[in-house]
Amino acid sequence: MNPLVSVIVPVYGVEQFVEQCARSLFNQSLAEVEFIYVDDASPDKSIEKVKKVLKEFPNRETQVRIIHHDVNRGLPAARNSGLSIATGEYIFHCDSDDYVEPQMLERLYRKAKEQDADIVWCDWFLTFEKSERYMKQPIYDMPLDAVKAMLGGGMKFNVWNKLVKRNLYVERGISFPDGYGMGEDMTMIMLFAMARKIAYMPEAFYHYVKTNINAFSQTYSERHLKELRYNVRRVEMFVTEQFGQDIDEYVAYMKLEAKFPFLLSNDTSRLRLWSKWYSEANPYIMSNKNVSLRNRCLQWCAWKNQMWLVRLYSFVFNQIIYGFLYK
Repeated sequence: MNPLVSVIVPVYGVEQFVEQCARSLFNQSLAEVEFIYVDDASPDKSIEKVKKVLKEFPNRETQVRIIHHDVNRGLPAARNSGLSIATGEYIFHCDSDDYVEPQMLERLYRKAKEQDADIVWCDWFLTFEKSERYMKQPIYDMPLDAVKAMLGGGMKFNVWNKLVKRNLYVERGISFPDGYGMGEDMTMIMLFAMARKIAYMPEAFYHYVKTNINAFSQTYSERHLKELRYNVRRVEMFVTEQFGQDIDEYVAYMKLEAKFPFLLSNDTSRLRLWSKWYSEANPYIMSNKNVSLRNRCLQWCAWKNQMWLVRLYSFVFNQIIYGFLYK
C-alpha cells in the first residue's frame, strides 16, 4: 500500500492523553494512512498505551511505525525524524495530547486533490475539560496572502490543522528547527511561502486540548526566549529572500506578535523585555488590521510607557474575563 497521508505524532510524557489521540487516528475513515509515532525518550508508558489501542484496530497494525530517540531531543527533532521516514503523498502532524474527528484525513485529502493544492487547512476546536470553542479560520486563495496573514496574526500557523504535500518539504529542503522548539511551528509560514496552490476547508476536525484553562499567559525561560528569537529571525530571512522588501511591513507585524505575550505576563521583567525587543517594529502597531483594536491599543500603551494600563488589562481580561468565559 502506498499511503496517501503520513501522520506524524511526537510522543513525550502524554500517557494520560495519548489513548484518545491514537484511537481517533486509527479510527479515520481514510484507509491508506501511514502512522509514525516518534518516541522522544518518553519517561512514562505513552508508547505502551499506543500499542494497547492499536490492538483494537488490527487492520491498522501494518500501517504503524514507531521510532525511538535514545535521549529527549525536543519537538522539532521528533517531527524531523518522522519526516525522514514518511512515504505518504501528504503529511499531517498531530500532537499526542489532542484528537481528531473521524473523517479529518479523508476530507482534507479529498479537498487537496480536488483543488490540486499543496496545503489544505481547516477550522478547529479549542477544547477544555467541560467546554470547547469553535475556532473559525480565514480563507485565502493566494499563498502570499496567507503568508502575510500568518506574519500579521490574522491566521494561525499551527502545524496540526494543515495537510501539506510531502514534496514541499523534500524539494524545498524545509524542516523544523532542531533544538529551537519555541516558535518551531512558524515553519508553516515557510511552507506556505513555497506553495503553488492552497485550499481551505470551512469545517472543524481538530481538537486542540487545553488542559490548563487558566493558562492564557505564557511563561518563558531564558532558553525559550533564545529559541523564539532564533525562529523569528529564521522566518524573517526566509520570507525576505522570497519576497524582498514587499514583505517588510508584515515582518514587523510578526515581531510585534512574537513579543505580544510579554504584555500578558505578571512578571515586570517581561514587560521590560517587550520594550527592548524589536523596537523597530513599534511604529507599525496601529496599522496591523489583523490584530484587534484592543490589542493594538495595549501595545500602543506599552510603546508609550503606560505600563500601568498594561498591568490593569492583564488583570481584568487575562485573569477575570477569560477565566470566566472558558471555565
